[in-house]
Amino acid sequence: MDTAKIIKELREGTGMSRKEFSEHTGIPVRTLEDWEAARRTPPEYIPRLIAYQLKYEGLMKKKEGKNGEE
Repeated sequence: MDTAKIIKELREGTGMSRKEFSEHTGIPVRTLEDWEAARRTPPEYIPRLIAYQLKYEGLMKKKEGKNGEE
């Protein structure tokens, strides 16, 4: 799978717009647009870092939810 598709799927998986995703990750909107359109290619580790960040935040939300139930 190419990098552009991976980044787009990661963003779409969050349900965020490019602007929201940009604010959340700190990646400029224009950069996201260029990556998703395959006009530019990020370093190969960037999609892994984004995926890791999203996964980590998801785990933290689950943990926080459990603590709130107790």
